[in-house]
Amino acid sequence: MPPRRDPASFMWSEAVELLDRAERLHRQFFRPAPPGRRACWTPPIDVYETEDSVTIVVALPGVGAEELHVAVEDGVLVVAGERTLPLGCDGIIHRLEIPHGRFERRIELPAGAFRMGRRELSAGCLVLTLDKMG
Repeated sequence: MPPRRDPASFMWSEAVELLDRAERLHRQFFRPAPPGRRACWTPPIDVYETEDSVTIVVALPGVGAEELHVAVEDGVLVVAGERTLPLGCDGIIHRLEIPHGRFERRIELPAGAFRMGRRELSAGCLVLTLDKMG
């Protein structure tokens, strides 16, 4: 018969593991900006590659198209902008889990030349398709 675990030890180890996981997520979304730039958060992304293109999906809940800047700089796709707090947030805030403020995500592209194809903001995500040239 396996030895019984002490409930207090088990609960403590579970709590420490959850705190570690929360800290990793916090670091992932709230990375400090490079020196000389304002503080920013980093939106999560998905990247898909086919023979003809690279598609990047950037999660940007509550960000309008007019608040986005997209550019390719030396083989790096840069998506930057700002997410403002929704209007009517002048009451007591009980929870703020969706990041707000200035954001920037730099995505290193695979080797090769690309042309901006599809650019669509849909369901809280920016979908960019970069067509491969050549």
